[in-house]
Amino acid sequence: MFNWIALIQILIIVVLLWLFYRSFIQNTSSERLVRGLLGLALLWGGSFVLTWAHLDLLGTFLHWTALFLSISLIVVFQPELRKFMALMGNIDEWRHLFRRGGIENKDTKSLDAIVSAVEYMSAKHTGALIVFPSTLDESAIEKPGVAIDAIISSELLLTIFFNKTPLHDGAVIIEKNRIAYAGGILPLSKNNLNWKYGTRHRAALGLSEVSSATVLVVSEESGDISIAEKGKFTKYDDMKKLRAKLEKVMAK
Repeated sequence: MFNWIALIQILIIVVLLWLFYRSFIQNTSSERLVRGLLGLALLWGGSFVLTWAHLDLLGTFLHWTALFLSISLIVVFQPELRKFMALMGNIDEWRHLFRRGGIENKDTKSLDAIVSAVEYMSAKHTGALIVFPSTLDESAIEKPGVAIDAIISSELLLTIFFNKTPLHDGAVIIEKNRIAYAGGILPLSKNNLNWKYGTRHRAALGLSEVSSATVLVVSEESGDISIAEKGKFTKYDDMKKLRAKLEKVMAK
């Protein structure tokens, strides 16, 4: 007799795993870890199936191959494993996964401050680079820069990106709706970009290619505001649309 309850439970587990993957793993530096674990699981499963089918030689070969790769994964993916285990124990991240869209009231001031600063820098042609990383993106950032850990304010962002300050050429990194670092160095994109894109845009695109981070760029030459995600730029001329986009980003 077909067990519908078992099928429903399996579907629920699959949906939960998919949500977890899409929210925290996809396009992060730990995505290759998950792919490695899936491949390893297939090897282990294959060894058991072959042994059950009395193909002992092949089963033993896969068994020892999977055992060797299991040890190798621990060594090769040590940073990703550490971050992954930290995420699994982070109650706040799980709460955000199932929370409705939108940011909390206490964070709307941070959002308003960012939008206000970006609008001002765009008008004054002040270059800026602001990163919104997920929990597992830190290893993709080459050097996070100088630790700030400050409440987000327009004045502080404008001070950091003022072209006479030593940190203005680097990226500001936003974590937990606070300015965590300033002067960060990001990996540069290796793609051939249009001549109008400078180092800031190349850095923004580069990080978005290897992580799930959202990177906001203000062009020093044109004043254009763009957001880099998943290796693509989107230009924002309307501040309302920009605010709506950043609200979704900060809600994560």
